[in-house]
Amino acid sequence: MKILQSIWGLAVYTLLACGLWLLYVNVLQVDVVFYSAMGCAALAVLVHAVLVQFTPLLGRLSGFERLQHLAMCVLTGYILAISVPTVIDRSLSFYILEKLQQRGGGIQLARFDEIFTTEYMREHRLVEIRLTEQSASGTITIDGGCVRLTPKGSRLADFSRFFRQHFLPRNRLLMGQYTDALIDPFSRSDKDPDYLCR
Repeated sequence: MKILQSIWGLAVYTLLACGLWLLYVNVLQVDVVFYSAMGCAALAVLVHAVLVQFTPLLGRLSGFERLQHLAMCVLTGYILAISVPTVIDRSLSFYILEKLQQRGGGIQLARFDEIFTTEYMREHRLVEIRLTEQSASGTITIDGGCVRLTPKGSRLADFSRFFRQHFLPRNRLLMGQYTDALIDPFSRSDKDPDYLCR
């Protein structure tokens, strides 16, 4: 009976989190989708905690079980925030599916580079949205036509490079062949670009 009550409580939390998200995106301004989704999930946990404490929603659960239930709600909110709006907002995989559907179900393989560099970049305003997110996150500054890394951004870049080189797969399937090409993608970068800020 307690398990059913906890599942019911999770369903209530999920509906509450989704309702808050729908209200947020239709009424308020969104700076970064992930942060906004996390904010809605956190607010839903607070509202749910009040319901758990002051209503008979989880009446049969002990105090510790209620605490465990709220921890499950926090994890559920995190999973929802990342797995739904954030993934759909930034996923190239979903874009490929949507683009195939838009173009009648099939596109020539040889034309995908062109699609990504022209249509995808333009349709999703990819550069603008990513620069906006990084600026709002405090990892870059944009000043006088120059994008500069902040100390926070530098620490995150160090972490991601370390993680990429030591914890990403060394035998990753890429168009029918297993390769370690994505362990160090900068190995294929231009050596002396002309776009640096001086």
